[in-house]
Amino acid sequence: MARISFSYLCPASWYFTVPTVSPFVRQRVAFLGLFFISCLLLLMLIIDFRHWSASLPRDRQYERYLARVGDLEATDTEDPNLNYGLVVDCGSSGSRIFVYFWPRHNGNPHDLLDIKQMRDRNSQPVVKKIKPGISAMADTPEHASDYLRPLLSFAAAHVPVKKHKETPLYILCTAGMRLLPERKQLAILADLVKDLPLEFDFLFSQSQAEVISGKQEESDAEATQELAAGRRRTVGILDMGGASLQIAYEVPTSTSVLPAKQEEAAKILLAEFNLGCDVQHTEHVYRVYVTTFLGFGGNFARQRYEDLVLNETLNKNRLLGQKTGLSPDNPFLDPCLPVGLTDVVERNSQVLHVRGRGDWVSCGAMLSPLLARSNTSQASLNGIYQSPIDFNNSEFYGFSEFFYCTEDVLRIGGRYHGPTFAKAAQDYCGMAWSVLTQRFKNGLFSSHADEHRLKYQCFKSAWMYQVLHEGFHFPYDYPNLRTAQLVYDREVQWTLGAILYKTRFLPLRDLRQEGVRQAHGSWFRLSFVYNHYLFFACILVVLLAIVLYLLRLRRIHHRQTRASAPLDLLWLEEVVPMMGVQVGP
Repeated sequence: MARISFSYLCPASWYFTVPTVSPFVRQRVAFLGLFFISCLLLLMLIIDFRHWSASLPRDRQYERYLARVGDLEATDTEDPNLNYGLVVDCGSSGSRIFVYFWPRHNGNPHDLLDIKQMRDRNSQPVVKKIKPGISAMADTPEHASDYLRPLLSFAAAHVPVKKHKETPLYILCTAGMRLLPERKQLAILADLVKDLPLEFDFLFSQSQAEVISGKQEESDAEATQELAAGRRRTVGILDMGGASLQIAYEVPTSTSVLPAKQEEAAKILLAEFNLGCDVQHTEHVYRVYVTTFLGFGGNFARQRYEDLVLNETLNKNRLLGQKTGLSPDNPFLDPCLPVGLTDVVERNSQVLHVRGRGDWVSCGAMLSPLLARSNTSQASLNGIYQSPIDFNNSEFYGFSEFFYCTEDVLRIGGRYHGPTFAKAAQDYCGMAWSVLTQRFKNGLFSSHADEHRLKYQCFKSAWMYQVLHEGFHFPYDYPNLRTAQLVYDREVQWTLGAILYKTRFLPLRDLRQEGVRQAHGSWFRLSFVYNHYLFFACILVVLLAIVLYLLRLRRIHHRQTRASAPLDLLWLEEVVPMMGVQVGP
């Protein structure tokens, strides 16, 4: 079984014993006593209030609302304790930069880093998107850094300047880049690594720009679920981008006995990772089935469908002598486009004129071969092994195209109901293109909808439906799928899980540095206290030495005085008579 190392920080503990000095001033003792009594009274009031409030019914919805309001507040960029991180999601149809922030870790080994998406002064998420995808730089890799400049300039304007040098930048490329030859991938990444540090001061190195695997992308999404919802229960994830499709969900540690070939496939597609403190902390260990399907995203699936239609129509024309699609007057009637919409499919020198006929059921039937299913019961799209899902005891969230397909035009995002979705999609496809464009002008669709969405909504809704029910075998009446952008009132992107993984060692480093600072501070305090004692002791020793020295000098002086007294008397007795002076009576 594949193992992805998501080992998270293990906060270390440092203990220092600092001797306390008893206060010598009575006023300070009195103040501390009053402060203690005040705290005791306040604690008693809090306890009484909690007992009183416990007797009242709690409004959980209101508590959740308060928590949500806290998450939606503008980020306080003046707070020096906040850290920042940047993730650029280089997808197939465009690139987006996400700005995240987190406060200092609380030191509890059972808690994850509290990473949130940054919000500007208007409390809007700090995120910016550009089009097309970075894979468009395949033939001009020297312009890759120019391509990303608007995103990084946007982020630089929101992150405090003094925090730039310590703000990590991660450029993570997904399916669009994975479809390019490795030589072109490396050329694009090389330009980013060479040029971006010359213009921006973010913490960025060669290892922080990469083309990630589909498994890593979905494992990051699973880590995002851990951060958004906590460890109590996990949910499955469905994510459809422009070029690729992913599915991920937690599986039990014990699985049924499988044939050798399926067991080997299961080992490849199962990933086990740990977001906890270390291997001893199993609270945040996950065993996840995760796989990605290149070419099964919404835009790329449309290209595959057009290739299929073009080849089949031209082959049929040659066999039957027909001219379907060769001119606007005799177009191919495409069931996957709204009624009356005209379009042209071009491949090399071949051209196919199409006109929509809006038959959603026929569209789904034409899409079925693109799923590339096998006859094996435990295989999903493209014949890939799929670990069994307990549909009676599971919950899934659908992101990206799953949400756009249900919400942007149909306006039924949220709790998914198969029959309701099928009816709404069928009705949309059957509308005339002129009616749809008029509704769009009247603002009847979501503000995120554009002409591209209107044009391909019929196809994408049919593709999503086929993938979900025919590919992944979800029951048509499955009640526990929600299409969303928010989980527990937080926006969910795989980039959030990615930065959680990428920055897993930064808090540990900070805590260690803090421990060193505390150690130095404690040593300084200890030295300060002991030096005071030493200083006073030295003064006492010096004073004592001076006193002893003076006393010794005094004793020596007295001894010399007593020794010289008889000599003085003898001198007087001998010298004075010689001078004619009578000494004595």
